[in-house]
Amino acid sequence: MKHQPSTFIDQLVSSLDHGLRSTFTKPAADRVSPGDAIQQDPLHEQPNLKQYSASLMRVNHVGEVCAQALYQGQALTSRSPEVRKKMQYAAKEEIDHLNWCYQRIEQLDGHTSYLNPIWYLGSLALGIGAGLTGDRWSLGFLAETERQVVEHLESHLDRLPKQDTISRAVVTQMAKDEAQHADMAETSGAAELPRPIKDLMRATAKIMTTLSEKI
Repeated sequence: MKHQPSTFIDQLVSSLDHGLRSTFTKPAADRVSPGDAIQQDPLHEQPNLKQYSASLMRVNHVGEVCAQALYQGQALTSRSPEVRKKMQYAAKEEIDHLNWCYQRIEQLDGHTSYLNPIWYLGSLALGIGAGLTGDRWSLGFLAETERQVVEHLESHLDRLPKQDTISRAVVTQMAKDEAQHADMAETSGAAELPRPIKDLMRATAKIMTTLSEKI
């Protein structure tokens, strides 16, 4: 029987299925967590610091859920097979981040955000919309998103307890990977987004991170 090419609806359903698994479970990672090299958890007997670190890592996990959705949405509507392939490769790297954050939250006796399904669906729709604007603008959106994510992760390195060397190792590697994703988008022909769009993205991210830290 001749194989039928998948339709947009097929791909969308696949993306939703992927999103549900990414949102509610710990996906398998290709790379071990940078925190695994640290044998003893420095926050083992510090409940207040554990709770605080868990809230920050929950926000980082939300960011990775959203990144998955954005990349999936943009890959769905990309006009270029080459750009689509790069989006899918970046999404695969983000799965490592999801795993690392989920693992660290478990170690800290915390929980992932109860709002994750909302964040995923909203980001998937945003990614689809960005992809429909054309590859240059879609790549521009990706590049700016990753730049802002790097800033956010660096701010968490300032906020995380100095004792929490495990979380800090994870966040440091995540920031390096996100910077590489931004560079990939720029070298692939990303357009520079208008300032009002950048400011709107920052404001939206601020609302999301504030809610996710608490819920």
